[in-house]
Amino acid sequence: MNHMNLILASQSPRRKSLLTQLGYQFSCQPANIDECVLANESPHDYVERLAKEKAQCVASCAGEESVVLGSDTTVVVNGEILGKPADFDDFSRMMASISGTSHQVLTGIAAVSRNKVLSSVIQTNVFFKQLSSNEIEHYWQSGEPQDKAGGYGIQGIGGQFVIEIQGSYSAVVGLPMYETVALLAHFGVVNAING
Repeated sequence: MNHMNLILASQSPRRKSLLTQLGYQFSCQPANIDECVLANESPHDYVERLAKEKAQCVASCAGEESVVLGSDTTVVVNGEILGKPADFDDFSRMMASISGTSHQVLTGIAAVSRNKVLSSVIQTNVFFKQLSSNEIEHYWQSGEPQDKAGGYGIQGIGGQFVIEIQGSYSAVVGLPMYETVALLAHFGVVNAING
């Protein structure tokens, strides 16, 4: 079964790095899908649907011997999905809502082949310190928050605000390592360690 061709349906440098760290050989192809939240869609259903749609979009053009891995990460506070900040005001609002409290990071992963689709959602609880308006402003000026769901990168400067996490650190970065290996094994795709 090792002849399966693995494709990551993403251009995210963080996801690429994590999958490389796991020892997989793969190519990358971003999926061009609509990422809008549907009416009455729960955050859990949203990230799972996006992970599947990304994988299915790329799989539709891939060869029969391909397995496509899709992933999506979202930050949730009190049931509200925090996307990428539109501007500084949006970012400030996000930071105020997660400052001094906990929030959930949901990461959906999906693998798609010619005759199989499997997916799961991993939830991690992240506890943030109380942020000052000065810290919020300086963090925005660093440039890091602009392209991040929830407005922060745990693997970057934003990591200094995190008091504790309960769950998968790599899922917060963008790809849950343990669950990804288990998911790909169902398709006969193994890495250097499990091969």
